[in-house]
Amino acid sequence: MPLSHDHIRTTVETYLARHPDERRQLGGLLDALDRPANIASRSTFSGHVTCGAIVVDPLGRVLHVLRPASGKVLAPGGHTEPEDDSLAEAALRELHEETGIPPQAVTPWPGHEAVPFDIDIHDIDARPGKGEPGHRHFDLRFLFRLRTAADVPVVLQVEEVGDIEWRPVDRVYSPSLREKLLKLTPKAEPETANASALIYNDRGEYLLHLRDYFPGQIWEPGMWSLLGGGREPQDATLEHTVRRELDEEAGLDIADLTPFGIEEATDASGGTVPIAIYAGRWNGDRRELRLTEGVMLAWFAPNDLHRLRIADTTSDLVRRHAAIRTASASSAAAHTGAASDEERHPASTHGTVLNVIGVHLYLERPDGTVLLGLRHPDSAFAPSTWHVLASHCEQESAITCLIREARDEAGLQVQPQDIELVHVVHHIDRAGDRPRMGLFFRARTWTGEPELREPDKCTQWKFWDPASLPDNLVPYTRVAIEGIRAGRLYSETGWA
Repeated sequence: MPLSHDHIRTTVETYLARHPDERRQLGGLLDALDRPANIASRSTFSGHVTCGAIVVDPLGRVLHVLRPASGKVLAPGGHTEPEDDSLAEAALRELHEETGIPPQAVTPWPGHEAVPFDIDIHDIDARPGKGEPGHRHFDLRFLFRLRTAADVPVVLQVEEVGDIEWRPVDRVYSPSLREKLLKLTPKAEPETANASALIYNDRGEYLLHLRDYFPGQIWEPGMWSLLGGGREPQDATLEHTVRRELDEEAGLDIADLTPFGIEEATDASGGTVPIAIYAGRWNGDRRELRLTEGVMLAWFAPNDLHRLRIADTTSDLVRRHAAIRTASASSAAAHTGAASDEERHPASTHGTVLNVIGVHLYLERPDGTVLLGLRHPDSAFAPSTWHVLASHCEQESAITCLIREARDEAGLQVQPQDIELVHVVHHIDRAGDRPRMGLFFRARTWTGEPELREPDKCTQWKFWDPASLPDNLVPYTRVAIEGIRAGRLYSETGWA
């Protein structure tokens, strides 16, 4: 049975009892409840109810999902279904369907088990392709806490969700929601009582702490580990904990510490201990630090960790962070057109060398012309040169990257089902540089006309006849376009 108006009204009135100042702005929802039309049904286009799941992890970060159809980053959520027993259950079902996070992985925030944390009314654009006119959503948002400190497997509903993102509270997408969540910040870390610092420098090294060898007295005796420790009563947050520990153990003050995640370690008794990890950059001399605990501090490159007596969890953590930094550096280089030092000079001249993945949009109009952009004269890479819309692939799928970049760089809306891989170029600029794999995707259909969204990177968009491409075209782009027109899937350049 569909959710009844009585259930919805009771839920809304309970919410308004806590937020009486919002009664006026929710007048449209109250009026809809007085009408006979079923606002639990998505076919009621005078306005209908949707339910969202606001999920807070042990670090106080909030779960967001990317909606490829609109290009917006929002909370998981959607329409109610006849099998939903309650509005809160609808929110949990949508969370599971869109992200794969099961209901048992979260728990309602105390005091908000059946009462929305926030209610918002917003307009939805018409979707002629689906026969839906413009209408309103009455969005009831329920607050949940992620139960476990460990990573929760995520399985995206690809037709609805392009990617997920955990954002700090001050970057939550909705202003009204953000304002309410900021008041809950001290409660956002209820189960984690330990915090450690992942400190790195610009050389790609990590600062590790050699513990005293006192078996039975300290955790991980005689092993290399991160600086950090347990929460104390005076610590308002886990960031306060890690900052206090850095000062007490080494006299170290890191200007910018950011949450990296929650790790689970095993204590001396065999129990599982969740640890909040904060990452920060520091380029100081470790010999100038005053060490009050342990034997010594030293910098280590991730490739040298196998030589140390170090917990597997700590080693994996460092390597994972290093890999993300490499991806971020590649992304930053893509936005400026410059190759990073790591790309120009791979860590090793033999063995495994990571290739940079570039994602490219091949946009061809019915008349056969192809979209190119003229790079800014100040670009470090290919200044004043024509190139297809492109970006380095970050910590995301190639399709997600392509959709995001098409929207951000040119205002184009592309759907996943309309994208196909048409060419791959494996290229290298010069001997010793990091190799690059260029993935060229064709968008069979799209909406919008190219516009200059990032004029500091691209100064002009223009459709060119492939038979008379500009002379100042990025060389591997010319190779790819020629390969696509010839029906070839793969090319190599720069290796001879």
